[in-house]
Amino acid sequence: MTNSSKDFHHIVPFNYFERFIAFRYLVPLRKGGLLSVISWLSFIGICIGVATLIIVMSVMNGFHIELKDRIIGFNGHIFIQKNDKYFEYQEELSNVPLIKFIDPNITLQALISSDDRTTGIVLKSFVEEKMKHYSFSQSISYNEEINVKNSIILGSDLALALNVIPGEDVKVLSSNMLSTPFGQIPKSKSMVVIGIFTSGMSEYDTNFAYTALQNIQSLIGVKNLVSTIEVHLSDIADLQIVKEEISEVFSNNYIIRDWIELNSSFWEVLATERELMFFVLSLIIVIAAFNVITSLFILVQTKSKEIAVLKTIGTSDISVLRIFLIVGSIIGTSGTILGTILGILFTMNIDTVRNFLNSTFDLNLFPSEFYYLDKMPTNIDINQIAIIFLFSLSVSIIATIYPAYKASKTEIKGILGNG
Repeated sequence: MTNSSKDFHHIVPFNYFERFIAFRYLVPLRKGGLLSVISWLSFIGICIGVATLIIVMSVMNGFHIELKDRIIGFNGHIFIQKNDKYFEYQEELSNVPLIKFIDPNITLQALISSDDRTTGIVLKSFVEEKMKHYSFSQSISYNEEINVKNSIILGSDLALALNVIPGEDVKVLSSNMLSTPFGQIPKSKSMVVIGIFTSGMSEYDTNFAYTALQNIQSLIGVKNLVSTIEVHLSDIADLQIVKEEISEVFSNNYIIRDWIELNSSFWEVLATERELMFFVLSLIIVIAAFNVITSLFILVQTKSKEIAVLKTIGTSDISVLRIFLIVGSIIGTSGTILGTILGILFTMNIDTVRNFLNSTFDLNLFPSEFYYLDKMPTNIDINQIAIIFLFSLSVSIIATIYPAYKASKTEIKGILGNG
């Protein structure tokens, strides 16, 4: 009965005696010395590691979401194409639910020239009444006095490269050839620049131009035909449901893909980058955990006589082990908790911090004219923070086990005999 009671005593939460001794060992850490320095470095290292990991991952999450929104803002969620390239759209999707709007269009490679400047572009069609649905439509600077049939909207960097402004003419040349008495020449069309858009994405601002669907159809000679049907959803969560519905409407001659498939390589790179960043920053926590091990070993050495005395008055090996587990766990847990709080607070006020640093030290961190964002995008993921918290807690607690075990195996005779 007595042995059972002792065994039960060993597995219950830390008792008052163990907590008392552990806190007595922690108090001298604040009075200077090598042990104090290493322990504080351990605490600060864990705190900084956790906070940095939360801040960086939250900023990466924010950029990931912002990038996704911008890509979707230029394109649909689901793309329908035909093996024969061009086809006639006949309102096949009118009865499919959960669709916000449908954009039948043509996208092609072309050349554009102005005076003596020529460059390659991606020319994409749009339907005027649906233009407002695109995220970049708010950034278009129009010349309100211009409203012509053969009009075109250019990316800001493209307009700069061509040295044109709204109201000026450009010439668009397609790869389709026109037979003339002098031989084959590319089909071309003169257009008036009516607007310039800024997306904040170099690929689009430098290479993309938009014109009415009928202009491209006229340019390449495919009346009433399109190359792609872009489907835009009200809720991206409905992607797979709508995609399955569309697959039932169209025959096997059609290729149906979603925006994730079209950008799979890009998202894989982002995911790998995020995982690598998590791994690298996690090393800060691991290094801090090694400092915990060092500080505990020093504590065991400096307190060896006190440990021997505790054992002579009946303190078990398990109790000694638990005492040092408490010491190491307090360092790791307090650093993890404070780091988590600081990381969340910093992330929530990151723009305030950025503005303060910019104004105080005359810096230009995260310039809006370069990123085309009024504020730094962040997204605090509770699940991610929980993983970081548990990881730091686990590493710091595991780091205390071996030093605590060594403390519990301290020999009484050798130490007190030499004393």
